[in-house]
Amino acid sequence: MSGFHHLRNKLKALKLGGMLDSLELRLSQAEGEHLGFIDFLELLLEDEIQRRAQRTLTGRISRAHFETVKTFEEFDFGADPGLPVQQIRDLATCHFLEARASVLICGPVGAGKTHIAQAFGMEACRRGYSVLFMKTTRLLRDLAGGRADGGWEQRLRRYLQPDLLILDDFAMKEFTVAHTEDVYELIDGRVGRSSLVITSNRSPQDWYPLFPNPVLAESALDRLVNAAHHLTLHGQSYRPRLRPGQPKAIAKEVKTQ
Repeated sequence: MSGFHHLRNKLKALKLGGMLDSLELRLSQAEGEHLGFIDFLELLLEDEIQRRAQRTLTGRISRAHFETVKTFEEFDFGADPGLPVQQIRDLATCHFLEARASVLICGPVGAGKTHIAQAFGMEACRRGYSVLFMKTTRLLRDLAGGRADGGWEQRLRRYLQPDLLILDDFAMKEFTVAHTEDVYELIDGRVGRSSLVITSNRSPQDWYPLFPNPVLAESALDRLVNAAHHLTLHGQSYRPRLRPGQPKAIAKEVKTQ
């Protein structure tokens, strides 16, 4: 690259410094394939477009705060014959985000709910949506802290802003009065305006008794439950299949394009 030092400052001034990474390779390709100037320039521009798209995607994934980055490509769809693969495939197109609908993922411990929820989040990131993943208990603790320091509204806005909010492990235990109010405000602020993906070990009908205020519970949950896609997992725990040395069934890739 010694012959290209004179280009470095000019490319950086135009915010095209990334072109230096592939310039030598593309020059060799142009010489070997006898490409014209326009074709050579198009290759460089395509490289820059891909670099920027990848950088933008990396930023969205970082801001999503996934527990771990999970995709459908690495999920073992062949291990559970009862898995609703077609429904997952349909939801993975992210059409529910376009409709501002929500998804409720319910099933036993270890069935793959969190993996699937985060994979939905990853698909959303790939399509340009903003995503935030949170454990429900952590979110409620954060909002409780806002009540203590006067920053509740600001903290709530953080959870209302993303196109997709993923709440993991919802309804693990009984809610307090303050939790009930926070869940109501969160659902009221998002349902019909943006999307939620919620995972839970309990079925939606078992959520209602966990709220001390049945009026707020019905007002919030009825809107959410009746306007959401329901994804129910019945299989055995997925986690033992992740242990080192365990045989795995051939995964069936979910095609989302």
